[in-house]
Amino acid sequence: MPDLDPVLHAPARLQIAAILSRVDDAEFALLRQATGTSDSVLSKHLSALGEAGYVKLRKAKAEGRQRTWAAFTQKGRRAFAAHMAALRELVESAEQAVAAQ
Repeated sequence: MPDLDPVLHAPARLQIAAILSRVDDAEFALLRQATGTSDSVLSKHLSALGEAGYVKLRKAKAEGRQRTWAAFTQKGRRAFAAHMAALRELVESAEQAVAAQ
């Protein structure tokens, strides 16, 4: 059985990781909209990803307001790639089991 990463496996965190895998960084509001979560829930997910060393946060003023951007760290990119490989392996195994029936 593949090793799924429990930090990345939560649906909202997986969505965040999928977004961050395609960009240099993403603004908090974009991540909130994409995940459909509240500010507080998104903050908790980003904190968990940050504590694992997968995401770094950057705060700065933009358009007169304090804004937050999230970006993958190298560790985060590697963890996401490994998690995706584990998911693919899991799907492959399930497809083989279904085909054998």
